Amino acid sequence: MNYRSLPAEEAVTKIKSGDRVFLHTAAATPQRLIDAMVQRSAELRNVEIVSLHTEGDAAYTRPEYRESFRLNALFVGKNVRQSVQHGDADAIPVFLSEIPFLFQNKILPLDVALVHVSPPDCHGYCSLGVSVDVTLAAVHSAKLVIAQVNPNMPRTLGEGLLHMSKIHAMVEVSDPILETPRHALSDVEIRIGSHIATIVEDGATLQLGIGAIPDATLASLSGHKDLGIHSEMFSDGIIDLVEKGVINGRKKRSHKEMIVASFLIGTRKLYDFVDDNPLVAMLPSDYVNDTREIRRNPRVTAINSALEIDMTGQVCADSIGQKFFSGVGGQMDFIRGAALSEGGKPIIAMPSTTSKGLSRIVPQLKPGAGVVTTRAHVQYVVTEFGIVNLHGKNLRQRAEALASIAHPDFREDISREAHKLFGSYGKGYL
Repeated sequence: MNYRSLPAEEAVTKIKSGDRVFLHTAAATPQRLIDAMVQRSAELRNVEIVSLHTEGDAAYTRPEYRESFRLNALFVGKNVRQSVQHGDADAIPVFLSEIPFLFQNKILPLDVALVHVSPPDCHGYCSLGVSVDVTLAAVHSAKLVIAQVNPNMPRTLGEGLLHMSKIHAMVEVSDPILETPRHALSDVEIRIGSHIATIVEDGATLQLGIGAIPDATLASLSGHKDLGIHSEMFSDGIIDLVEKGVINGRKKRSHKEMIVASFLIGTRKLYDFVDDNPLVAMLPSDYVNDTREIRRNPRVTAINSALEIDMTGQVCADSIGQKFFSGVGGQMDFIRGAALSEGGKPIIAMPSTTSKGLSRIVPQLKPGAGVVTTRAHVQYVVTEFGIVNLHGKNLRQRAEALASIAHPDFREDISREAHKLFGSYGKGYL
């Protein structure tokens, strides 16, 4: 379908000083539009940027643009982490499931949405491609929608379709979609994935993120049957299991025999897999991450990561002490949703130590550390040294259980600190 394409520099002239501007998420980051907006820095003042995790260069956070732009991050990714930690940008703690509500109910009213879409089809509909998540709510809430239109953006199906009449300016590009390559798995990651696979039941519905531990888990599931996917995101790791018939969604009750996700990050192989694929439903995060929808599926097995966990089970996943590292994201949405699912298993998985050799299982969280998942919500915890289930355990039992899967160099210290806090471990407790 024909449409008028503008140069990026002309399209972004519609952005005004004082506007709140939303950026499309992750691999769909509209880099051409961002670059053109930043080039207008001399004439713009106090433009607020709102985004989840984005990929690529976040030039608007540079100190020289301080008077022109300020980021209000709904999730702190690597490209903006330093700015947030230094106080040059802000962070909003919020569940992924609730972000669309902020836009729709004018708690964060949007003036402009910069998005990245597939070309319109014969009916005039573009696809939001690899990121529907909170972007669908953003485009329907913003006063002005500016889109870069890219034939390399996969046309995904589900609810992420946007008619070109809703787009106020369109900019043609032909850029590669940002890719995140898969890395070789370490021995620690393989062991964690193998442990998780032992508690994944046939017929389970999986929630996984991106990274080594989800990939290691998927690599250990080739002998399983009738697995399903209902996840805020997924990556290349599922493709082999789909092709082998291991992931088929036959036991799901919601979107039976379909893969449900909110956004994707991976390689071109993944983007080609989802392109015009009716097997994959890309849906908004207020639906995908809604505990009422998650729990409808049987045996939901939610695999989430942590930066640190204390011996009572409090999980810090968004900060290192007072320094914000990421965000709340969808962890609590799925931890609770899995717990409410029939036969569900909420899992926190992490290496036992940091890259600097420090224990991730600690007597107390670092001062200022945020609790993303509370001790009352935590059930399964997995490290390379095994699995424990904290559900129903008292504080003494929890400390002993977590000490058992800590790195051996730290187990005695954890037990000693637990003894100081909770008293001795009598036979009546364990």
